[in-house]
Amino acid sequence: MNENNAIDNEKHILTEIAWEVCNQVGGIYTVIRSKVPTMVKNWGKNYFLIGPYAPKEATTDFEEAEFGHEVIDETLRICREKGLNIKSGYWLVSGRPQTLLFDHKSAFPQLGDIKYYYWQNHGIDFKNHDPLMDEVLAFGYMVHIFLSEMTRVAIDKKIKPLAHFHEWMAGSAIPNLRRDQVPLQTVFTTHATLLGRYLAMNDPHFYDHLPFMDWHKEAVHFNVEANVKLERACVHGAHVFTTVSEVTGKECFHLLGRSPDKILPNGLNIERFSVLHEVQNLHHRYKQLLENFIMGHFFKSYSFDLNKTLYFFTSGRFEYSNKGYDLTLEALARLNHRLKEANSPLTVVMFFITRQPIKSINPDVLNA
Repeated sequence: MNENNAIDNEKHILTEIAWEVCNQVGGIYTVIRSKVPTMVKNWGKNYFLIGPYAPKEATTDFEEAEFGHEVIDETLRICREKGLNIKSGYWLVSGRPQTLLFDHKSAFPQLGDIKYYYWQNHGIDFKNHDPLMDEVLAFGYMVHIFLSEMTRVAIDKKIKPLAHFHEWMAGSAIPNLRRDQVPLQTVFTTHATLLGRYLAMNDPHFYDHLPFMDWHKEAVHFNVEANVKLERACVHGAHVFTTVSEVTGKECFHLLGRSPDKILPNGLNIERFSVLHEVQNLHHRYKQLLENFIMGHFFKSYSFDLNKTLYFFTSGRFEYSNKGYDLTLEALARLNHRLKEANSPLTVVMFFITRQPIKSINPDVLNA
């Protein structure tokens, strides 16, 4: 580091690993995607994203290419010679980050050995069949091999490697990296604790009871013992542990057994809203699009005054209680009752934006 305690990006290489790189599942997708332009601007050619290969998303959001990077190219060559199927290219979002997608399902034949060594070396028994956990472990196996080789190549070239993992689904390589004493500096960020999700859904007074909870007993109760043990191994194995809020920090202390080293709240990129007249133009344009949709969707059955219409939005993972959809629906019911009582001319249109299975255009047809 220099005198300002800032990292010399030319002498470091940063890999950021997340399950939602080019693979939208929940909110972490937005976290990663929105920070990309800043990361690319600050780190340039020495910043790489790593995620699982999801064919459907990759077909439209990923462009394969080679990088011409001395460390990554050599690491890819070594890993591919070992049989790892890794796709290199660019994630087609703002910033166009250099991205590596690991075809983790190609590692499924090694799952028996992977699970055995986790049990032998870390005391985590993956005895129950869990398709998602199989994917997580296969992905972690590939990440472990890749980062081990990348670290060796980088150090040979006098470059210091760093790795930032988001959530236990992307961090399953951490316990083995530490056990192998790979000289790679690691950061692990949890955005929400796994056990906390289950407890919050089932206990309305969760945070009052949190200090008195037995994490292991609760993990067994919800049949997520192996998952929680893996999450704890990631937390305790990382050199630096962070989370996104003080509330989540309390969960980490009581359920994961470690207080975060840093609280790093999620931020918003407001550059596009910094010029007032541009904001006004965007507002007008998107309101027009919204009204066109409303007319097409509702006006075939009945119409209402768009000038006296309020638009509300809520979004998040499809978790009825955790994301507050239950409270939102209850509030809407009460609001509807009051509007009718007051004979109000207002109409409220509520959008619930969440991710569920859909059928859409086949992207292969578009590319034909």
